[in-house]
Amino acid sequence: MCGIAGFFNPRCHLSPESMTRRVIDMTNCLVHRGPDDEGVWVDPSAGVALGNRRLAIIDLSLEGHQPMHSPSGRYVIAYNGEIYNFAAIARTLESEGLAPCWRGRSDTEVILAAIEAWGLDKALESFNGMFAFALWDARERTLSLVRDRLGVKPLYYGHLNGALVFGSELKAVAAYANAALTINRDWLDRQLRSIHRGSEDTIYREIRSMRPGTHLTFDRTQMAHECVYWSATEKAESGLRGRFAGSETEAIERLDSLLSDAVRLRAISDVPLGVLLSGGIDSSTVLALLQRQSSRKIRSFSIGFPDTGLDEAPAARKIADHIGSDHTELYMEPGDIIRLIPSLAGLTDQPQSDPSYVSNYVAYRLAGQSVTVALCGDGGDELFGGYHRHRWLPRVCRWLGWLPVSIRKQAARALTAIPPARLDRIFGIMEPVLPARLQERTPGAKLHRLARWMASTSYEEMYRILSSRWDAHDRLIVDHDADQPPTDFAFVRLNGEFDILERMLAHELVTTFVDTQLNKVDRASMAVSVEARVPFLDYRLVEFAFTLPPDLKARGETGKYILRRVLHRYVPETLYRRPKMGFHLPLSTWLRGPLREWAEELLDPSCIRQEGFLEPAPIRLKWHEHLSGQRDRADHIWPVLMFRSWLKQHGPGVSTMPEDRGALVVH
Repeated sequence: MCGIAGFFNPRCHLSPESMTRRVIDMTNCLVHRGPDDEGVWVDPSAGVALGNRRLAIIDLSLEGHQPMHSPSGRYVIAYNGEIYNFAAIARTLESEGLAPCWRGRSDTEVILAAIEAWGLDKALESFNGMFAFALWDARERTLSLVRDRLGVKPLYYGHLNGALVFGSELKAVAAYANAALTINRDWLDRQLRSIHRGSEDTIYREIRSMRPGTHLTFDRTQMAHECVYWSATEKAESGLRGRFAGSETEAIERLDSLLSDAVRLRAISDVPLGVLLSGGIDSSTVLALLQRQSSRKIRSFSIGFPDTGLDEAPAARKIADHIGSDHTELYMEPGDIIRLIPSLAGLTDQPQSDPSYVSNYVAYRLAGQSVTVALCGDGGDELFGGYHRHRWLPRVCRWLGWLPVSIRKQAARALTAIPPARLDRIFGIMEPVLPARLQERTPGAKLHRLARWMASTSYEEMYRILSSRWDAHDRLIVDHDADQPPTDFAFVRLNGEFDILERMLAHELVTTFVDTQLNKVDRASMAVSVEARVPFLDYRLVEFAFTLPPDLKARGETGKYILRRVLHRYVPETLYRRPKMGFHLPLSTWLRGPLREWAEELLDPSCIRQEGFLEPAPIRLKWHEHLSGQRDRADHIWPVLMFRSWLKQHGPGVSTMPEDRGALVVH
């Protein structure tokens, strides 16, 4: 695992020392991603510079040093990630007589050998892993940027001052000499409004994110040729055409086999390894399968948050005891969490609006005291329908689909006539007699959202409402036209034969999951120099999940049905059969209490107005509603706070530009 950065400018006439200094300035921003080693390679005649910071995981010797040359010298690579099946690829190369005389045991060396033997496209087809790399071809004089199939590892690029600049994090790209970056208002609007968003754009207008499953090759004119070597939406389409034809028992067996092998591959390491255990279905399954394959006790780690009412640590402890792992847990007091929140912006290179970033960061920090690699359960919800919305929305569509729109709108008006706070109190009184499936943390807000769904005219409109924090008429960004919903509110391209659940899962896998969840996992783990591995994102497992019919994912009130059946083979159902909790900080209460002063400073209308990005009026309205207890507006306010906090950390100067009033310019 590493951090990479570099640039390509064929018209560059800098000395080797100047080029080296520039790329070192970039990689110095990535020390947390690779504290074990650093390397730079430059070719002044070509104007190319590659830099690397290494976190040594496989082959800890100097033979794993990067940037690394292929045996013939044709290719040079700066690489971030892991190719889990590198040993099998090496054996294949050897059997074909195409293997070089191996210098060491690193997967980087195998990557180069495979590319030199088979070419980039065929080599990528053979790789099973998470990766992002820059590849210089000295013969063709081209630079290729490559990202893994699901986008587990990040890679950003942009044209700055005549150079193509790239890096594992935005801060590395921003460190390029004399870079002038401006805030992307379209991205900011989506960030504040939408839960499920997908875009190659970033907070900076000049920098883009590489699309998962693609490689971009830049020639001497810096023109890019893009190749999509794997597409989640295409695999979803083919999964619909080639449904799994076996029985439910056979499907469970197949999933067990695929997930077991995914875990096995991700357990290959030359450094200590463990599992983050939340006590939920996904991480419990990963731990159970890993412990089953190991002769020693696997380290597992959980964090607990007392007094939140959502503490999963006791459940995680019981599951760890049953599986037999070497378990460690850490309880964070509310005061510790509250003191940590204002510093979050310093750990991210874009505003991070998901509050669970706190739990991820603390969990990886705990694991990092004992291990360098941590397996996690991320991806299970997105593949197998684990969120409440995956059960709610299909049911709502079935319930409401037969009613005329006019009647649905009348019912919606009647439902929204009762304030959410009053609905919360009513449900609170009735909670002792309500079945578990009707017990919700914020029933009033959910019923008001249900009312908005009732008035919808299509599934897509229902999903857009589900995905939105702010109403479409709320203008949040100065000098930005938000009359039309952003294009990424629409479902990803899928044919009409998909039912609503399948459309949701495919959409979220390529939007929210990459843009938010994987970004959060990468930044939280790498901030403490821990490599996070995600078994559920083994591409073979993803492709199999696309072939499964919806009722094997969400069945009645049960989400992740088939995954539960796999876990039941190893853990008694009584240990995991409970309502999904997830991680939810009590932000609503804290924003009215211990975080209020911090929030008030960030929401100061005069400061917001002076910066020229946000419209203060709708924000203050939501803030006053929240403070008064009239409405719970934490979901609206939190992304604003994260942007303002990020701006204070990453925006040393603000200037007014004619083409973009109030644009942030970072020098």
